[in-house]
Amino acid sequence: MQAINWASLSDADREKLLARPAQAQPEVLRQQVADIIAAVQRDGDKAVLEYTRRFDAPELEQLAYPAAEIAAQAAKLDAATQAAIDTAYDTIYAFHQAQQPQPVTVETAPGVVCSQRYHGLSAVGLYIPGGTAVLPSTALMLGVPSQLAGCQRRVLVSPPAADGSLSPALMYVAQKCGITEVYRCGGAQAVAALAYGTESIAPVVKIFGPGNSYVTQAKQWVSQDPQGCAIDMPAGPSELMVIADATANPDYVAADLLSQAEHGPDSQVILVSPSAQLIAATADALQSQLVSLPRAAIAEQALASSALIQVDSLATAVEISQRYAPEHLSIQVDDTETLLPQLTHAGSIFVGHYTPESGGDYATGTNHVLPTYGFAKNYSSLGLLDFYRRYTVQEATREGLRGLSSAIIQLAETEGLSAHARAVSIRLDDSQGNAS
Repeated sequence: MQAINWASLSDADREKLLARPAQAQPEVLRQQVADIIAAVQRDGDKAVLEYTRRFDAPELEQLAYPAAEIAAQAAKLDAATQAAIDTAYDTIYAFHQAQQPQPVTVETAPGVVCSQRYHGLSAVGLYIPGGTAVLPSTALMLGVPSQLAGCQRRVLVSPPAADGSLSPALMYVAQKCGITEVYRCGGAQAVAALAYGTESIAPVVKIFGPGNSYVTQAKQWVSQDPQGCAIDMPAGPSELMVIADATANPDYVAADLLSQAEHGPDSQVILVSPSAQLIAATADALQSQLVSLPRAAIAEQALASSALIQVDSLATAVEISQRYAPEHLSIQVDDTETLLPQLTHAGSIFVGHYTPESGGDYATGTNHVLPTYGFAKNYSSLGLLDFYRRYTVQEATREGLRGLSSAIIQLAETEGLSAHARAVSIRLDDSQGNAS
């Protein structure tokens, strides 16, 4: 992991240093994803099964995970893990329940009442990454808010193990969140199946959940297709930026960096600090902690595209963070109250020396599905409202319409839309004052 002095870099070098590793060959990635999506649209279950057999479970015979198998797998989960999931469920539930939207009703003019209402989405796809790690925590982050929103269909997809099974922990979460529709598939093929439907999987209206660069590209693809569906955000490979000063503990900082680096080889972690001593100590701590990690090889690959950046001040650190817009941002400095209001481009912020990023991954209560690739500049962390659609209702009395008629008619005529104007005047010219 390279240590670099920010002041010594050119603008081009700074841009290169902050570039995400997963976007190295975007044209190749786009074409591969396009081919997978086309195959699923054309061949349905057959294509999804073929890709799942190729990448995950060679002998898989069906995509659906029967209810009996869900229950049987969940029953295998040990008591300690059940208790941990129960605790995380409670904190996530509490935080998201507090986000329940409230309808708004306003009399905008005499006799004219407008309201804003909310309704849970009818069918949502919950994508749970698999592969090198089992992530029941992501199932909680998607399952709990979809449960609170009352979404009628909640479809969970996840890459299966080589024997075609899904983990007991994942199935325990599915049961706890009331999810009964589960399919064994992942990658771009699962995204395509959720968006367009297959013989086994009915299409959904919105897809949620993070994934690798293929999943992220597929989600963006289907969201731009009128025949596809909406998505939560571009949530891809994990990333963490730590802003730390001389008061930070290098062992804590190194542990936080490695906690995200072990997610995958395409993850990225960055430390920004004005303290050369902290940077040097963190580099040493990274090496000493890395050797004991079971996923050391994965973390080491991620560290190759990561950096330790020395800056002249915390003000410069803030500028870099705002430019990078990290998925996760950890602030390990003496004066967090001064720094925090300046940091607005981040998916989720972890404040202080005793707030590890892994707390938010599991059980503080906030959602860990967050925008990556710098999309934290214009996308938000996942929340309960993302599982609702918002719509408006208006109702006017005859006198209420009369009071607004001159404004409506004038604006309609200004825009050359005479039928709009007539829709108002015909009602007011009706001597009976009611519909026939």
